[in-house]
Amino acid sequence: MNLMPHVLAVAGSDSSGGAGIVRDIETLAAFGVKASVAITAVTVQTHLGVEHADPVAPDRVAQQMRAALSANPIAAIKIGMLATSATIFAVAAVLADHPGIPVVLDPVLVSTSGRALLTPDATVPLLELVSSCTLVTPNLPELSVLAVSPGSVSSQARSLLTAGARAVLVKGGHGDGVESTDILFRVGHADQSFASPRLAATMRGTGCMLASAIAARLASGDPLSTSVAKAKAFVHGKLRQT
Repeated sequence: MNLMPHVLAVAGSDSSGGAGIVRDIETLAAFGVKASVAITAVTVQTHLGVEHADPVAPDRVAQQMRAALSANPIAAIKIGMLATSATIFAVAAVLADHPGIPVVLDPVLVSTSGRALLTPDATVPLLELVSSCTLVTPNLPELSVLAVSPGSVSSQARSLLTAGARAVLVKGGHGDGVESTDILFRVGHADQSFASPRLAATMRGTGCMLASAIAARLASGDPLSTSVAKAKAFVHGKLRQT
C-alpha cells in the first residue's frame, strides 16, 4: 500500500499551464506529495489572459472530491478557483463530512490579467466557507473585498477571524517596499511576519504555488507556521529563477 500523503487540489484548469491545477500538481510533486484533483472549471488561457471559462457542474465537483477522498489517504486539501456560489456550497458540503483534514483556501477572485473568476453573488458564500478552512491566503486586493470591515490590513484580517476563519495569511506581494512581507493572523496568537526581498520579477500562479506548498507541508505533518515559512521560501526561490 502507498502510504505517501496525498493532497486534494480543488481548482480550475489552465490550458497555458501557468496557474490553477497544473501549478498545484507541480508544487505538490516538488514537495514529494502525491496529488489528487477535483476540477472546478475549464479555462482557456494564455500567459496574456483568460479567454474563456466554463464552470464544472457543482455536483460533479463534489463527486470528484468524494472519489479522491475514498480512493487515497488525503492528508490535506487545497482549494483555489471555485467560480460560482453553487460550487462553493457543494465543496462546503464535502468538507463538512471530513472535518479532520487541514484545508488551505486560496480565494481566487480575479485572474492576473484582471478577468473575474468568481461570480458576483459568490463573495458572501466564499466568506462563509472560510470557517471550514484551516488557513485562508488572500492577497491585499482579495483581502479588501472579503474583509467584513474596512480599515488597516490588520483590522481587515482580524475581521475574517471574527467571521470564523481560524487563520489568515495576508500575502504582501501587491504591497510596496524593499521586502515582500506575508503576515499570519491567528486567534489567540501574536501576528507572525514572513519577509523576503522583493524581486523585480513576475510569475503567474504564485498564489496557487504558495497555497499548495503550505498544504503539502501540512500533509507531511508540519505545524502551520513552519508550513508557511517553507512555502514562502519555495515561492521566493521560484521567483528568483525567473
